[in-house]
Amino acid sequence: MSAQLTPGSAAPDFDLATDGGGRVRLSDLGGGPAVVYFYPRDDTSGCTRQAIAFSGLRPRFDAIGARIVGISADSPTRHDAFKNKHGLTIQLASDADASVLEAYGVWVEKSMYGRRYMGIERSTFLIDASGTIARVWRKVRVPGHAEEVLEAARRIRAG
Repeated sequence: MSAQLTPGSAAPDFDLATDGGGRVRLSDLGGGPAVVYFYPRDDTSGCTRQAIAFSGLRPRFDAIGARIVGISADSPTRHDAFKNKHGLTIQLASDADASVLEAYGVWVEKSMYGRRYMGIERSTFLIDASGTIARVWRKVRVPGHAEEVLEAARRIRAG
C-alpha cells in the first residue's frame, strides 16, 4: 500500500472507465474543487445512502463548480444498473484492478467475523483546482457526510 495521503499531498491522477461507457481522469475534474469518494460496493445499504446523498446535493456542488466522482471496484455495467435503480446523478468509476484504490491508500485489510480480507475503506478526498488534496475523510460515517463535504468544498472555492 502507498503512503497515507494527507492534506497538502498531490492527488494521484487516474484514468478510469465510468458508467455510461465513458472515462474519467482526475485532470478532467479541474476548474473547481473535486470530490473523489471511494465506497465498498454498489447497491449495499451504506453505499446506496451515500450515493443518494451526493446525488441529492449535486445541484449545490454544481453551483460552486465542484465535480463528484464515486469509485469502487464494481464494473461500469454494475454502476449503470446501480444508477438506474436509484436515480443517481453522480459519475461512478470502476477500479477493477484496485490500482487507484491502492494509490489513495483505501485498499486495506478488513476483518469481519474473524475473517481477514482486502477491501475498500469508505473514504472521501476533497481536491482543489491545482490537484492538491485539501481535506481527507477516512472511515466515513454516511449520515451528514455529503453535507459536510459540500461545506468544505464551499470553503475551498471561496478561499
